[in-house]
Amino acid sequence: MSSHENSEEEIDILKQKVYTAARDGRAISLFAMLWNLNREFVNELLDCYTCENGQITTPLIIAARNGEEKVVSILLSKFRINLEQTGTVKFDGFVLEGATALWCAAGAGHLSIVKLLLDHGANVNHATKTNSTPLRAACFDGRLDVVQCLVEYGADISIPNKYNNTCLMITSYKGHSEVVHYLLEKGANPDSTAHCGATAMHFAAECGHLEVVQDLVRFNGKQIPNDYKMTPLLVAAECGQSAVVEFLATKVEVKEDKIDAFELLGASFANDKEHYDIMKAFLYLREAMHLRYSDPDNIITKEDYPCIDAYNHRVECKTLGELNAIKYDFEALHMESLAIRERILGPDNPDVPHPIIFRGAVFADNKRFDRCIALWLHAMKLRYKNKRSIAKDLLRFSQVFSQMIHITEPVIFISVKEVFKYAMAELSNDKERIAKSDEDTDSLFEIHQTNIHTCLYLLVIILKTNYNESEREDLYSIVYQFLKLNPLLKNNFTPLHMAVDSATLVDDFHVNDVVSFPDSQVAQLLIKCGAKVDAQDDQGNTPMHALLGISCNSDVNIKEVQNTINILIDNDAHLDICNNERKTAIDCAKREDEACILRAKFQVSLKCITATYIRNNGISYHGLIPPYLEEFLSLH
Repeated sequence: MSSHENSEEEIDILKQKVYTAARDGRAISLFAMLWNLNREFVNELLDCYTCENGQITTPLIIAARNGEEKVVSILLSKFRINLEQTGTVKFDGFVLEGATALWCAAGAGHLSIVKLLLDHGANVNHATKTNSTPLRAACFDGRLDVVQCLVEYGADISIPNKYNNTCLMITSYKGHSEVVHYLLEKGANPDSTAHCGATAMHFAAECGHLEVVQDLVRFNGKQIPNDYKMTPLLVAAECGQSAVVEFLATKVEVKEDKIDAFELLGASFANDKEHYDIMKAFLYLREAMHLRYSDPDNIITKEDYPCIDAYNHRVECKTLGELNAIKYDFEALHMESLAIRERILGPDNPDVPHPIIFRGAVFADNKRFDRCIALWLHAMKLRYKNKRSIAKDLLRFSQVFSQMIHITEPVIFISVKEVFKYAMAELSNDKERIAKSDEDTDSLFEIHQTNIHTCLYLLVIILKTNYNESEREDLYSIVYQFLKLNPLLKNNFTPLHMAVDSATLVDDFHVNDVVSFPDSQVAQLLIKCGAKVDAQDDQGNTPMHALLGISCNSDVNIKEVQNTINILIDNDAHLDICNNERKTAIDCAKREDEACILRAKFQVSLKCITATYIRNNGISYHGLIPPYLEEFLSLH
C-alpha cells in the first residue's frame, strides 16, 4: 500500500496511530501497521513529527524518550529509519531542541536503548542546538553506566555546550561524584573554563559538593579565578558552604586569601535567607580576625575602607576586641557583614545585591521602612551602575511604598521621586536592549511593559505623598520627561490610556491596596504635563474610548469614572473621533450614566459635522486639502 491509495485524512489518522503505538510501547501493533506498507510510505510515517505536551517528536524519538525498548528494537531491525532525526523534548523542566533518539535515551537513563542505537550506528556525539551531547545528557542525570557506555563507543568527553560548559562541569555542579571520578580518570580537564571563567571546581564549591571538590583537587585541579575574580574558595564562602571552605583553605598558601574566605563565609551566614545563622557568622568573622593577628611579627590589619551610608555608616571592626563588642548586637553584625561582602566581592559583582535586599525585606517586615528603603536604593544603584536590569527593584519599591500608605506610614516624596527617576532611566535602557537584541526581543519588551506599569504605580503613589510647592514643580518636570520618552504598550496604549482604563494590570502584592484605575488625579497630572488627550492606540481608541469601554459588571468606582470623563472633556477631548470600527467614544459606552454625561457635554462643531459627512459618504479628499485637514478628517 502506498500513500497515494489513501485520503489525506486517512494518512493523518495512520500517522497518529503509528506515533501513539510508539509512544505507548505497543511494538506488535506498530509492526503490524507498517509491515505491509511500501518503503516510501513507511519512511513518510516514521519521519512524521507530532506535537504533544510541548514536545515535537518522531515515533523513534518518543519511544527512546519513554524507554520503549521493544519499539526501538523493531524500528531499528525491521525498518530503514533515520537514526539522526532531531526533535524537541522536555527534561526536568527544560526544553531541548535538536535532540536525537540517542540523546533522549541517554538523558532518560535507558541504557539498553542507548546500546541498541549505538550498535546500529547512531552518532555518539550528535549534539542539540545548544551543543549538548548525549554524554552531557547522561552526566546531568548522573547515570554512570550510560556515561561509561557512551565513552566506550567513542563519546568525546571534552565537547562543551554553547556556554563552554563541559560534561565535567555539569556533573560537578550536580554532585555526581562517581561520574566526576570516571571522567577525570578518562582525562577530563579539571581546569577547563566556561564563558564566565568558572571551572568544574567553582560549580562543585558553589553547591557544597565536598567529595567532588576533593577529587578535583586530587586530579590537580587549580583554584583559578573566574571573570569576577572569584576562586572556588571564595565562591564556596559566598554560598555559605563551610565544609568546602575549610577544606580549600588548607590548600592555599597566601594567608590573606584564607582571611578573605573566612570573613566572606561569616558575612554570608549573617545575611543569607537560606543559610542564615548569626552565631556561625560571628564565629567565622572571629576566626578571620584570629588569622590576622596569628603572627605577632606580621599582623595583617584591615585597611581603612570608606563606609557606606546604606549600611548605617558602619565602619568594619579592626580588632578582636571591637568584634567581641558586637557579638550580641545583631544589627551591627548584619551591617558589618554587608560591608565585608561588598569589600571582598567588589561592587560590580552580581551577587552583592541579594543579601542587601534580604536584609531590607527584614527591616520592612519590622516596619523599619527608612532602613529598608536605604538598603534597597543601594542595591538598585549597584545593579544599575553595572548595566543590569532593575525591573524587579522598581516593582519592589512600588510594593513597599504601597504597603506604607496602606498602613498610614508616611512616604517621603523625595524617595519616590528618586525611584521614579531610575525607572525612567530604565525605560531608556530597555529600548537600547531591545534594539540590540536579535533573540530575546519579546521577553525584553515584556519587561519594558512591566516597567511602564511600575511607573504608573509610582505616579499614583507620589500623588499620595505630602509635597510642597517646590516639589510639585519637580513632579511636573519628571512627568514631562517621562512622557517625552514616549512609553507605549504593545497595543500602543499611552500612559494616559492606562491611567483611565479599568483593565490596566495592577500588581497584587500590596500595590492593589492603594492603586486602582481609572485614576482621575493621575490622568489630570499626565495631561497637565503634556499627554495627548486624543492619542489613539493601534485600534484607533482614544483614552475616552478606553474609559467608556468599562464593563457594566466591572467593580469600579463610578464617581472616579465620572470625574475622569469630566477631566478629559475639560481638556478638550475630541468626542466624535472614530476608532477602527468607526465607533465614537459614546458608541462604546457600556454604562448609560456615562453616555448621558457625554451627550450633555457634546458640542459638535460645523467642522466636525463636515468631516463626518465627507467620511460617511466616501467623498474623495486625499491630495485635495492640506495635510493637517486630512489628518483631521481621518479621525471622524
